[in-house]
Amino acid sequence: MSILIKNGRVVTAESDYIADVYVEGEQIVAVGKDLPYKANRIINAKNKLVFPGGIDPHVHLDMPFMGTYSSDDYTSGTRAALFGGTTMVIDFILQTQGDTLKNALKTWQEKSQGKALGDYSYHMAVTDFNKKTAKEVIHMIEKEGITSFKTFMAYKGALMIDDGQMVQLMKVVKEHGGMVTVHATNGDIIDSMVAKNRAEGNLSPLYHYLSQPEVTEAEASARFTDMLHYTGCPGYIVHMTCEGALNAVRDCSHRNQKLFVETCTQYLTLDASLYKRKDGAKWVMSPPLREKKDQVALWSGINQGLVQVVGTDHCPFTWKQKQMGKKDFSKIPNGHPAIEHRMELLFSEGVNKGRISLNKFVEVSSTNAAKIFGMYPRKGTISIGADADLVIFNPKKKHTLSHKTHHMNADYSSYEGFKLTGKTETVLMRGQVAIEKNECHLEPGYGKFVKRGKISLTI
Repeated sequence: MSILIKNGRVVTAESDYIADVYVEGEQIVAVGKDLPYKANRIINAKNKLVFPGGIDPHVHLDMPFMGTYSSDDYTSGTRAALFGGTTMVIDFILQTQGDTLKNALKTWQEKSQGKALGDYSYHMAVTDFNKKTAKEVIHMIEKEGITSFKTFMAYKGALMIDDGQMVQLMKVVKEHGGMVTVHATNGDIIDSMVAKNRAEGNLSPLYHYLSQPEVTEAEASARFTDMLHYTGCPGYIVHMTCEGALNAVRDCSHRNQKLFVETCTQYLTLDASLYKRKDGAKWVMSPPLREKKDQVALWSGINQGLVQVVGTDHCPFTWKQKQMGKKDFSKIPNGHPAIEHRMELLFSEGVNKGRISLNKFVEVSSTNAAKIFGMYPRKGTISIGADADLVIFNPKKKHTLSHKTHHMNADYSSYEGFKLTGKTETVLMRGQVAIEKNECHLEPGYGKFVKRGKISLTI
């Protein structure tokens, strides 16, 4: 199968020009002006943007959490991602405390193999670090192509490891060419504030936010950077939400320390005033939404190069599942549906409003994740030999986000009524037309696991 995309405005992290893109099989074969190739299919992309497929490095599909499971599995989640222009995701494997990384990997392989429509990889969450786990970490890097290891500084008794374990993990990961990523919030402070609010009868969703003040994230982010500096390990902070945490990263740059940072679309576009609504449970996630001043800081951080990646932390639940915490905010499953809208939100709220450039858009939505996590140039760019993961995007098309039209397995939208300009129209997934005319043309099992190379320290 060959496809020739004609006359599109091809935008990468480094370039922006009018060209044709010729695809043969699963790869890009040629990029240039007036290409002479004959193809099975010609797509006219005049007045359209052509981007590399988006990479969302932070999703939770079919994940056990707080007595239930996230409502998108690998089929519905990757399908919804494709509708929005995201062709690859990196999901999180959760080690069960007391069990092995090997068994955790097997569980997630069963969840994903033969079910995904888009490509995927894994981060390995280490929740029980010991000598046996250390040997398994080496195996994951060298044999399985899993090179990033998630840690939690919160959720004590379930996911959290202490600082001593964190440092020992960092030493092993550094030696073998991997990276430690972190959920950076001070779990001890949060747990004490949750307990205090529950004891005082403060049980509405607003107290989820008030139990996790900015200092809990700022302190943990700074502590994480100190441990990275001590061990020399590469690090990556997931879902950063606030100015205080960003300043911790800014401070660590004074000692010439390289650290990667991810934020998410919700922290760029939504704020904590939503927790005062009767349906505030829809936005209960951790870390919580913050203030408008934090949005300003994060957009600035993207342009300053302090924030390199925009993901989603996609962890959806139905409204019925959210009602598990109807009488107690601490029992509301944490997470929201977002995987489908990341690219369009980032374009409409970022590029169209002059907050970021087109090249920066491609950087933070695709290229940087590919580089940081060892997939570039196979993923994250439009170049000869790269996978033909391509998005044909109409920059002028206006549309409104709604649960009635999205493809995520959630009966509400966190962005209900958002009016956007710019829409994904056609998506190629490794050379196959995946999305066209609002229809998906791939079947479960088309998506492949991507074995990743060693972590890059330069992007």
